[in-house]
Amino acid sequence: MNPEPELTALAAQLPKPRLRRPAVILVMGVSGSGKSTVGKLLATVLGCALQEGDELHSDSNVEKMRGGTPLTDEDRAPWLRSIAAVIDGWLETGSAGVVTCSALKRSYRDLIIGPREGVQLVYIEGTAALIGPRMLTRAGHYMPASLLDSQLATLEVPREEERPIVVSGSGTLLDIAGYILDQLARRDAAG
Repeated sequence: MNPEPELTALAAQLPKPRLRRPAVILVMGVSGSGKSTVGKLLATVLGCALQEGDELHSDSNVEKMRGGTPLTDEDRAPWLRSIAAVIDGWLETGSAGVVTCSALKRSYRDLIIGPREGVQLVYIEGTAALIGPRMLTRAGHYMPASLLDSQLATLEVPREEERPIVVSGSGTLLDIAGYILDQLARRDAAG
């Protein structure tokens, strides 16, 4: 992993938690919530692998979204299985890793995380008012801002039994990552 210089500088400002076992983290949220940037920073601090879920989409899914058409559950199924396979690989080798994925529905998270022990769900919250302007200024991403309402309508906020770390996407990158790392350390210490 070759972190961007800005992320390396930010990572140096955050304490690296001492965890008893390697962290496998799923960072979720609607498109534009900041999950990719937060995921990169977490992976930089933890010195672990990063898998952007967007990179695992099929070409047909990307073209569909680029054209402004929301994906169906059928479209997403192979993509979600690919993400689960990445997580399984990390768990099998005892490796740490961060994966980013919208994971909007509980059924998607059940497929990605399911009964797997040692996977921490992180949900970055955000409203249309917060995320919409970000999406309009984002360059080079296939997801148009026109699909934000569809994503927010599809979103099933993680429930308590999923044990999510929930953080607002309205804070600074350092605040968001710092809170997540603190929660990871607390949960690891509590067993």
